[in-house]
Amino acid sequence: QVQLVETGGGLVQAGGSLRLSCAASGSIFSIHDMGWYRQAPGKQRELVAINIGGSTNYADSVKGRFTISRDIPKNTVFLQMNSLKPEDTAVYYCNAVVERWDHRKSTYWGQGTQVTVSS
Repeated sequence: QVQLVETGGGLVQAGGSLRLSCAASGSIFSIHDMGWYRQAPGKQRELVAINIGGSTNYADSVKGRFTISRDIPKNTVFLQMNSLKPEDTAVYYCNAVVERWDHRKSTYWGQGTQVTVSS
């Protein structure tokens, strides 16, 4: 099995910064994609940022403020969030497309970490 563990959420004032981390462990042969999604109360889960190989994509609402990066040898993905706004308040979920040692690919999710931005 594969586990994703997120850390780094919390409460911050508008304009502040937070850095989220997500470490994958378990039966991992390789990780193809790693990314971050978020879900605010009463809203659907949405893509925030994703790293596919050397390419990154961001939601328009976070472009220029958030940066996704990966430490591939450590199976870890980061999300640096700057200039946070109250509308960034949500539960943030790590996502990974993992190829296991049996060469089967599956999508895994972390348990989520709360980010709250006060105005």
